[in-house]
Amino acid sequence: MIQHLSIKNYATVEHLEIEFSPNLTAISGETGAGKSIILGGLSLALGDRADKGIVRFGNNKTEITAVFDVSEIAESRHWLIENELIDSDNPECCVVRRVIGSDGRSKGFINGTLSPMMHLKTLGEMLVDIHSQHEHQSLLKKATHQRLLDEFGVPEKLREELESSYKSWQKNNQLLSELRSSKSTDQANEQLLRYQLSELDELALIHNEFEALEAQHRNLSNADEIILGLQASLELCAGKENNHNDGVKSMLEKTISHLTSLKHTDEAVDAVLQVIENASIQIDEAVSDLRRLLDGVQTDPRELEKVNNRIGVLHETARKHKVKPNALVELAEEIRRRLTAFSLEDSELEKLADENVRLKERYEKVAAKISKERIKAAKSLEASVNRQLKKLGMQQAQFFVTLTPIEYQKPNATGLEIIEFLVTTNSGQPPGPLKKIASGGELSRISLAIQVSTAQTTQTPSLVFDEVDVGIGGGIAKVVGELLRRLGQHSQILCVTHQAQVAALCHNHFFVEKSDSGDGPNQVVTQIRQLNKLDRIEEIARMLGGSEFSKESLAHAKTLFAPPQK
Repeated sequence: MIQHLSIKNYATVEHLEIEFSPNLTAISGETGAGKSIILGGLSLALGDRADKGIVRFGNNKTEITAVFDVSEIAESRHWLIENELIDSDNPECCVVRRVIGSDGRSKGFINGTLSPMMHLKTLGEMLVDIHSQHEHQSLLKKATHQRLLDEFGVPEKLREELESSYKSWQKNNQLLSELRSSKSTDQANEQLLRYQLSELDELALIHNEFEALEAQHRNLSNADEIILGLQASLELCAGKENNHNDGVKSMLEKTISHLTSLKHTDEAVDAVLQVIENASIQIDEAVSDLRRLLDGVQTDPRELEKVNNRIGVLHETARKHKVKPNALVELAEEIRRRLTAFSLEDSELEKLADENVRLKERYEKVAAKISKERIKAAKSLEASVNRQLKKLGMQQAQFFVTLTPIEYQKPNATGLEIIEFLVTTNSGQPPGPLKKIASGGELSRISLAIQVSTAQTTQTPSLVFDEVDVGIGGGIAKVVGELLRRLGQHSQILCVTHQAQVAALCHNHFFVEKSDSGDGPNQVVTQIRQLNKLDRIEEIARMLGGSEFSKESLAHAKTLFAPPQK
């Protein structure tokens, strides 16, 4: 439901802060006061088209913020979560903001996150359903017709089963199509794959071979340099062959001899001696390692040539297959897996095909059950809506629910038929789509009849009716008010009205007025205030008698005034 609406610098509005309540709220005021500006602001917040002319003169931007309670609108919460727009600190609240510059550019925000206009529109359709002389957001959509009918008369468990069976069928069908396509492509390439595998197998590839060859090549190519370096290091550590006294080892031994003679004379000397002895041990280990490394260095030119040739073959093969040399083993394994899959694909295809038949039959069985439920629900909904239309003074109007079968080759997650609401407003006129047959005022009353009929079975967002009572008399206006009040027991309803009989039956009442502050382009300001009980009676009296009210109109207003809500 709409909790709060803030409008700044929009047309004749300077700054409005409106707190809305549940149930039925009337918005009234003299002609031209700006009642529809309030609804226009709400529409803009929810992604409606805007132009630079809406910005109040002398200002550089219009800013509109709408706050919604989404605790009971599961669809909107799921959408916010899926689009990562949910307010994790307050998931039951959604704040939508629209900023429109004087240059016509605008930005939209959902819970503080910059969002495209399409997001605002999509979310808006889940939160608010607007019915006016020129706008009926959802009533004209076949998807809405299907949802309303199903919620009215098709068990929820059956609808969930249909969706589940459809998803399972489509998932299996996609796997089947992909496998068939893959098999067709692979079979065409099977001969090439077998040739490629044969070529790779001839190389007798092993894991990490290329890295080992590169290391061996580096050693063989730099053998002389490596030997010289190792020999020099060995001589420095152990001394030359003909003179072992000039090496680090010899120097350490002499140092140990000198310090040993001073042992126990000072603890510091003992500590130094320990360090030198450890160094001598480590030098012994280093000398052993250096000799082993020297023995392992190869200087075989033939071995170097052999390594060079092997690296060249691997490079050429890798280039041919457009991979790196160290990826040839994985390539061979992948080709082998693809070839092995040929023997498995036929049986897998057969299994998937059988499963596809079973899932299709399951879907059609559930869809057929839903079709039967829809036929029954359509008759019941038609009767209910037509009763409400008669109450609303549309005596010649007839409401129809049509179910048009769709082809099985075009499965639908919602069943085997397309649902559409048709209407005829005059006797002898063939039924047609709502937008082509009914006028704006008629559409609003048809919508009211549908909403009243489905109120207890459907999850209805906030409903906005802009002059639903235009062009009707007092008796019918009272019926409109009664139906709106009845609908307001289940949903939040905002109703812009000129009819006293409607306003008197509302739970809450706002009055819109213009004030003139003097000369200048911004002298006219639209304001809104919530009426208390006494103010409401006076406003209803004004609506009965025009701009002025009398004792008679006040007395009449009191008779129209609805009793307090229980």
